[in-house]
Amino acid sequence: MQKVKEIMTKDVVTASPETEVAKAAQILLGRHINGLPVVDSEGRLVGIICQSDIIVQQKKFPVPSLFTLLDGLLPMGSGRIEKELAKMSATTVAQAMTPNPVFVTPETALEEAATLMVEKKFHTLPVVENGLLVGVVGKEDVLKTMVS
Repeated sequence: MQKVKEIMTKDVVTASPETEVAKAAQILLGRHINGLPVVDSEGRLVGIICQSDIIVQQKKFPVPSLFTLLDGLLPMGSGRIEKELAKMSATTVAQAMTPNPVFVTPETALEEAATLMVEKKFHTLPVVENGLLVGVVGKEDVLKTMVS
């Protein structure tokens, strides 16, 4: 049974939480990749930023911030709405990323990683060992095993 460590990319391009969103977008486009692991100064995985996290900034958000009820103005105070608005106005990776992403280990079976990708619609999975990012595995990596 193949393990993730046999197919993962070890030379990983990452972003830091302080990276500007525009710079992350340039890296994603320039490298033709869908996601960037976000690591702290010690190499610990703290999040992942994907194309969809950045594209949300172009999303139309027609919900008003206030609505009337019995001739009074009430603010919209949903946490979900606030998170969506924060992501739409993000300037740094920390503001736009998905924190605490799902990850696999080098010893994870390839079939398990592929199942996660399909069921959760992930394009990229960070590979973590002893708390540190050691690689990534993407759909393309899995596809390569099928044609070799």
